[in-house]
Amino acid sequence: MKLLETGAVVDGFTIDDCIHSGGMAHIYRVHYADGQRDPGFAMAMKVPRMTTGDGAENIVSFEIECQIMQVLQGHHVPRFVAAGDLSRLPYLVMEYVTGETLDHWLDAETPPSVEQIAWLGNAMARAVHALHQQNTVHLDLKPANVLFRGDGTAVLLDFGLSYHAHYPDLLAEQLRKAVGSPAWIAPEQVVGVRGDPRSDIFAVGVMLYQLCTGKLPFGAPQTTGGLRQRLWVDPVPPRKLKPDLPEWLQEVVMRCLEPEAAQRYPSAAHLAFDLSHPEQITITERGSNTTGTNFRTHFKRWIKAAGMHYKPSPMASRQIQEVPIVMVAIPHKDVSDVTLYSLRQAVARSLGTRLGARLACVTVISSGLTSSSEEEKSETNVHRRYLTMLRQWAQPLDHPGHQTSFHVLETGDVAQALLEYARGNNVSVIVMGAATHGLKTQRFVATVPIKVAMDAPCTVILVKQALPFEALADGDSQGNPSSTKGNTDSDGDADSAAALYGDGMWPLG
Repeated sequence: MKLLETGAVVDGFTIDDCIHSGGMAHIYRVHYADGQRDPGFAMAMKVPRMTTGDGAENIVSFEIECQIMQVLQGHHVPRFVAAGDLSRLPYLVMEYVTGETLDHWLDAETPPSVEQIAWLGNAMARAVHALHQQNTVHLDLKPANVLFRGDGTAVLLDFGLSYHAHYPDLLAEQLRKAVGSPAWIAPEQVVGVRGDPRSDIFAVGVMLYQLCTGKLPFGAPQTTGGLRQRLWVDPVPPRKLKPDLPEWLQEVVMRCLEPEAAQRYPSAAHLAFDLSHPEQITITERGSNTTGTNFRTHFKRWIKAAGMHYKPSPMASRQIQEVPIVMVAIPHKDVSDVTLYSLRQAVARSLGTRLGARLACVTVISSGLTSSSEEEKSETNVHRRYLTMLRQWAQPLDHPGHQTSFHVLETGDVAQALLEYARGNNVSVIVMGAATHGLKTQRFVATVPIKVAMDAPCTVILVKQALPFEALADGDSQGNPSSTKGNTDSDGDADSAAALYGDGMWPLG
C-alpha cells in the first residue's frame, strides 16, 4: 500500500503528514476534516503495511491492536478514537502522545544516573501493572514502545503482539511460532507461551540492564538457537561492567531477568515498590555477584530446560490478586497490646499462604516529634526507634515466602499520608484499627479510619481489638474481669498482655 498523501480525507479524518514509516505500519498525524469536532488532544492514524512482500503477521497484529485498544483505559495507554473497515482501508486512530521514548535516555551522551534509572524503571513498572490489571500482557516491550510524558508517567505503545485474556489469541492460533523483538523477548515466549504477565517484567529488566550498562544482556540473536540460550544463561552481572552501580540495583535487574518466570518479581507492582524503596531491598547473591554464573549452574539449567513443559499462565489480574501488597497502619501512640495483637492476626489472614505477597508496615508520626534539637529526639534517632518497634511487631509474621518492609512517615495529616502511600505503592489491601472511642462525635467529625475507608484506592480492613479465647480463659481463671474487655491499659494487665502477645506495651513517642 502506498503512502497516503497530505490533505487526503479518510472517513472524516484529514491526513497532515507521515511521522513514521516502519516495517509493519505507517503512522500519520491527522485531524477531523470538518474542523468542528475537537477531541481535546492530538490524533495519529496507524495504517498497516500490506504490500506483496509483507508477512501475514502485519494484518494479524493490526486486528489484535484494534480489538485491544478499544477496551484499554487509563493514563498509561493512548486513547482510542476510531478504527477503519478491514475490507476497505484498515486504520486505527488514537491519541498522539507527545514525549520522549526510552531511546532518548539510551542514546544520551551522558549515561543516566542511578536515581534516573530507578525513576524510569518505576514509571515503566507502574504502566505495566496498570496494563496487567486490565488482563492485558504487552509481550513486545522495548525502548521504542515506552514513551514518557512531560509529567514523568510512562505510556505503552504498539499492542500488535499483545495478549488479552478475554479475546482469542490470533497470533498463537494463526502463526504457531514465537513472536516478539529478539533482544527483549522472555524465555517462555521463545517456546511459544503467551499471556504470562511476568514476560513483561523480563522485558523491563532488559531495558533496565541497558540503562545500567549501555549493552543488551543477551545481545540481538537472530536464530532460534540464539534465542533459546536465555532459557538457561544469565547475562554478565551489571556491576562487572559498571562497578559503581549499587548492589540493590543489580539485585532488581537480575531478579527481573531470571530464566524461570516464578523466580522473577511476582507482579510489576512489586518491582515498582522496590525501585521506590531501594533501602528496603534485601541483597542476595544476585546483587553481590560480580563474577557471573558458573558453568555448572548453566549446565543444570540447560538439562532442566530441555525437558521443561511450560504451562499456560493464569489471567494477569488473577495473578496480581494472588500476590497482594498488604499495608498495615500501626498507630505510634495510645495503642494497647490487644489492638496490636488483633492487627497482626488480621494481617496474617490477609497474607495467608500466598507466596510472593508483600507486607508494608507503616506508622505515621507527628512532624513535631523531630522538631527538637536534642540528640535523642533528632530525626534519625526518632525514625530508627519507630522502625525498631515496627520490626518487633512484625517478627511473629516472618515467613520465607513473604517480603516485609518498614516505613515511618512524618506528617500532620495521618489519613492523607496513608492514602498517598497506598496510591503511590499500588497497595492491594489496607489493614488498620477501627476507632473504638469517640463514637458520639463520629457523626460530626470523621476519624482517620473513616477518612481512609472513604477515599482508599483499594480494599480496607478495619480491625476491632479482640482477645484470643485462651486469653479470655486465663483472665477468668485469674479473676481478672477486665481482661475479657480487652483492657490492657492498667499496670496489672500490661504484663499479662505482654506475655500473651509477645509485644510488650507499644512505647510512646
